[in-house]
Amino acid sequence: MNSDTFTLKTAGHMEMVDITGNVQRFIHTQKHEEGYCYLFNPHTTAGLTINEGADPDVQTDIINAFQRMVPKDIPYRHAEGNSRSHVMASLMGSHLTIAVENGQLRLGTWQRIFFCEFDGPRTRKVHLRLHRIPEP
Repeated sequence: MNSDTFTLKTAGHMEMVDITGNVQRFIHTQKHEEGYCYLFNPHTTAGLTINEGADPDVQTDIINAFQRMVPKDIPYRHAEGNSRSHVMASLMGSHLTIAVENGQLRLGTWQRIFFCEFDGPRTRKVHLRLHRIPEP
């Protein structure tokens, strides 16, 4: 099987959860050496991104910037009251594709993969699929 789904529980209303370890463990279980890992978030009020993981202030800054970019006081029409979260998720995006070389994610020195919660706390899912590069 070259696909899987994992579940995570978010703790805050808005937060960035480092899921790099989950993704790397999946790659190891598949004995996947070369290719691409595709991640998909099936939720409309959450996103996925790659960014710095060494300094947690970066994650705080990203959330604070999103809160300023997408104000609370717009007269949103969506009845559930979480339109702001939908807008943030659309800005962030719902999928990532990451190269895999020698069984490792090809991330930069400081890069980590983050699940971005904008309407929590909730139980969420992330779908993963590995694509192998065919042997010549």
